Amino acid sequence: MTPALAQARAWAADRWRQLVALVRRHPVRSAFVLPALLLAYVLVLIPFTPSIADLRKAKSEVPTVVMSADGVVLAEFRRLNRQWVPLERISKSAIDALIATEDNRFYEHHGLDLRRTLGAAWNTLRGNRQGGSTITQQLARNLFPEEIGRSASITRKVKEAITALKIEAIYSKQEILEVYLNTVPFLYNAFGIEMAARTYFDKSADKLDVLESATLIGMLKGTSYYNPVLNPERARDRRNTVLAQMVKRGKLAPDRGQALAARPLRVDFERQQEPIGIAPHLAQHLRKWLIAWADRADYDIYADGLVVRTTIDARLQRAANQAVARQVRTLQDAADRARPRGQERALVQAGFLALDPRSAQVRAWVGSADFTQAQFDHVNQARRQPGSTFKPFVYGVAFERGMSPDDTFIDQQVEIRDRGSVWSPRDATPPTNQPMTLRDGLVHSRNSITAQVVQKVGAARVAELAYSLGVRDSKLEAVPSLALGTSPVTLREMVSAYGSLANNGRYLGEPQLVTAVEDRKGHLLATFVIPKPQQVMQRGQALKLVNVMRGVVDEGTGAAIRSRYGIQADVAGKTGTTQDNTDGWFILMHPQLVAGAWVGFDDSRLTLGDAWGPGARSALPMVGDFFGQALRVRAIDSRAEFDIPRPRPKPREQPAPDPVQQVVNDLFSRIMRMIQ
Repeated sequence: MTPALAQARAWAADRWRQLVALVRRHPVRSAFVLPALLLAYVLVLIPFTPSIADLRKAKSEVPTVVMSADGVVLAEFRRLNRQWVPLERISKSAIDALIATEDNRFYEHHGLDLRRTLGAAWNTLRGNRQGGSTITQQLARNLFPEEIGRSASITRKVKEAITALKIEAIYSKQEILEVYLNTVPFLYNAFGIEMAARTYFDKSADKLDVLESATLIGMLKGTSYYNPVLNPERARDRRNTVLAQMVKRGKLAPDRGQALAARPLRVDFERQQEPIGIAPHLAQHLRKWLIAWADRADYDIYADGLVVRTTIDARLQRAANQAVARQVRTLQDAADRARPRGQERALVQAGFLALDPRSAQVRAWVGSADFTQAQFDHVNQARRQPGSTFKPFVYGVAFERGMSPDDTFIDQQVEIRDRGSVWSPRDATPPTNQPMTLRDGLVHSRNSITAQVVQKVGAARVAELAYSLGVRDSKLEAVPSLALGTSPVTLREMVSAYGSLANNGRYLGEPQLVTAVEDRKGHLLATFVIPKPQQVMQRGQALKLVNVMRGVVDEGTGAAIRSRYGIQADVAGKTGTTQDNTDGWFILMHPQLVAGAWVGFDDSRLTLGDAWGPGARSALPMVGDFFGQALRVRAIDSRAEFDIPRPRPKPREQPAPDPVQQVVNDLFSRIMRMIQ
């Protein structure tokens, strides 16, 4: 209870005590005082009813629209699952049924029907409780349930009456009917006559016939009790009561009303789901951000008709959706085949994010394989071990500390003591015990080389560089195993950090999703510009690292980008696989686009196995598919290159000539000369 309401109630209680005392002392004089006190009571309640501004806003409630950068609607933020339709697009039979049943003198009163109110009060006193609310009073209660309340009290009825009078003062009768029919609830998350018509009869509100209109209007007396899906007999009886009222009020001929009442109840029920759009996880994330922004700026995201301009490219978003869906289907089939008999089926999950490294603007965001089954966002909410996709930060520190890609370490078994324990990482293949360059150590993702590098440069410096580049929300434990990606992070952070590398070591802040917010008339309310870049890694060393990571795609663990997907653009990347193939990662960089994917199960105890678990087989296909589509639609320039020359491919070694073949060739040449 607010302090103001508590003060008003205390005042009213004090006045009531004075009234009782006055009546006892002066019964005649009290006859003149009672109306005055009643008026005072009404005046006290006026400030606690909706204001004129609130009433006007209720009618003009317009949802927020979220737009892509290329003009595609991504989402609409509505307070309720409602499709507003003007009165002329509502069946006349529905309007006639409403007035005949709920308020037959609707056009004669100004919000309060005193005759009906007194009649209802008299019948209630006689033990036959009846409702006396007009359509306008019902509208007041439906629009402002919190302000007016629903308790059976005099205070509630007075508030309802005051609000009804206000509504009648600012709205025409036609507007009241329109607002009423668009706001009344009909169960199954359907609000308004349009959604009700679609839910129960699979048609729009303007196509409702008399029987269908009578069925829906009949539900208003008690939507659950007269639910035509669960209680068809009750709904049919109530429908016939509405038909009888229409006959009584001259809206339906008696013989037709009788014929219609004999017909069975027919419904074509289908729940109406709110459209999720092409980027549902992004919309879910943006809704939280926008609510906070609107609260600070004093806007209502469900009513003020805001237009949010995002950085999403609808073409790339669709490409990402398709790439994720295709690969997850393949992985799910493999997981289902490998599932032991009797074990519960687990769903393969994925996250995908793409952004422009030059602006940190997000171009595509896929939070799960299927939003209808998994609303959990694997881009922004899931924290998983990144595996070898974290290794570039180790080599980045090494380059900044003066090491060269050509420096060598021995590819051998390593044991590192840390905090009383021994860390001894293993590789998929045995050590060669031969010298290996830093470049080859990263290209071929050798744990033994990476472990020696982190031992030399220090895990703390690796954590600092990762933070500077964009891994800023997750806690990184500065221990040697951090080099192999043992600290859980989000996909958003990793793609952001790779974006900084692709941007020559410059950090542009959090990935940007919104460029502008406008009001319903197109007036600019806020703009969000690209922040000034921070040089968090030396430009030359960042380019050196990118140059090494080109080798991952040209000849290393990410070679399928070239061989399978035929991508010849200048790209660099890194695969990642965690212990027991629990998580699969791949992130690919291009001067104009960076994209990353994670694949796994929500239950980290489950794995995809050796066949599909590695990032090169689970996550890489999503990114390769996506990049191929991005190049085909020319969302990025295939000729764009990083600011460091691409390494020339190594010349192929020519096999030693076969002596026998050489003799044959010489003999053939002599014969040809003789012929000539």
